[in-house]
Amino acid sequence: MGPPETTTEIPVGPETVWAVLQDGWLYPLWVVGATHMRDVDDDWPAVGSRLHHSVGPWPLQLGDSTEVLDVDPGRMLSLHARAWPFGTARVVITLEPTARGCRVRLAEEADRGLGWLVPTVVQAPLIETRNTEALRRLTDIATGRADGGGC
Repeated sequence: MGPPETTTEIPVGPETVWAVLQDGWLYPLWVVGATHMRDVDDDWPAVGSRLHHSVGPWPLQLGDSTEVLDVDPGRMLSLHARAWPFGTARVVITLEPTARGCRVRLAEEADRGLGWLVPTVVQAPLIETRNTEALRRLTDIATGRADGGGC
């Protein structure tokens, strides 16, 4: 059994969705739980580059980071997301062109910490709920950019 995967179709091309993923400063706008971006490595999203963010509600925020494990620009981004002491997770985002836009797949699996101790059968519904909301947010940002919205 592979990691829990959530999928959506966004009515814009993969290049528009990739532009959102490529802008590390937007990470807390679409990733549920990330609340504040402190810094983005200059070479983001190159392998080994990091986003430096906070997770959790204020004033209990924890500073942590997300690192790029692998990248195929415009198609795939593999991340190691940290939210210590809760744990770490491997996240893979893939983009696939469709007749109507872009299919986005978001697969996530806890690999260390407290989350790793929870069986996949229990993790999966929680991860799916969180990632469904993340993909809704990603959709709003990407379609807003395509429509000329935003800052």
